Amino acid sequence: MNWPNHDGPWRQWRDALTSERMHHGWLLAGKSGLGKHDFALAAARELVDERGVPQPAGEHPDIITLTHLPKDDKEEKKREEGKPYQTKRNISVAQIRAMQKRLNTRPTLGSRRAIIVDPADDMETSASNALLKSLEEPPQGTFFLLVTHRPSRLLPTIRSRCRIMRFPVLDARQLEEMLSEQSGETNPAALEAARLASGGSYGAALRFMNQDLAPIAASIGGLLREGDPQFTGRGELARLIGGRPDRERLQAVLELAQAITAQAARTADPAQRMALIDAHGELVALAGQAPTFNYDAGLLAMEIGTLLVSASSASARPNV
Repeated sequence: MNWPNHDGPWRQWRDALTSERMHHGWLLAGKSGLGKHDFALAAARELVDERGVPQPAGEHPDIITLTHLPKDDKEEKKREEGKPYQTKRNISVAQIRAMQKRLNTRPTLGSRRAIIVDPADDMETSASNALLKSLEEPPQGTFFLLVTHRPSRLLPTIRSRCRIMRFPVLDARQLEEMLSEQSGETNPAALEAARLASGGSYGAALRFMNQDLAPIAASIGGLLREGDPQFTGRGELARLIGGRPDRERLQAVLELAQAITAQAARTADPAQRMALIDAHGELVALAGQAPTFNYDAGLLAMEIGTLLVSASSASARPNV
């Protein structure tokens, strides 16, 4: 896939590759859904592709990717069969230590090796501390690419040892062209709704269309505009989200609520703007907590709804 927002990061990466001293640690930072994982894989292949050394077309022995593993043996079997599977919530210290053992050996094909951690935001605390040791004393020829959607969640000591590469959000034209090409959607109203809900994230826009989030977007907008004095709006939001939504759907709803709230704040009068900003901050915090806590889906939907109502122009904040 061609990512038009990758032009700047590619220039930065290739300038570094041709410099006398390539930095060993990189933070690939930006909103979720901006193609950072695709960039990390392609950049890693450029890094390890040395002249005169034949390179494999598929999985590369000198590129190690650490990400969420299947939740259990049952989910592992689904992965092996090519089916959708549930993952663990965090990248564990055991994964980091297994990677570090491989660093005791030389790269297989050349002189360089790339380690991708995606998303680095989801490392356990012990995993972050273990990775820090490798970042402090990296083996010669080893380079780290840490994909992060929320850099502030990383240890300050990790951030300080990495060079940051920022990925900009997509503009309206870029986003609509990518959506039309990938999904085949040509309805201008549907494309516009997905664009507005995504906050410039292609991944969020695609989830909006694939998961039929348009009714949820309308419900969120209604709660922000009209409040919910009888609690019926919050009940409708819970119904639309579903009784047993998977983690991906819940995360998509939270991202959608954040995007719509941020959009409303940009055009709100000063009196309401602060309430919208506060609600947005609470939604961001809730999105960070949701993957690590066993939230009841119905209660989580009510919590999202209540945060939206708290910022509604039709609600008095103290009486929500």
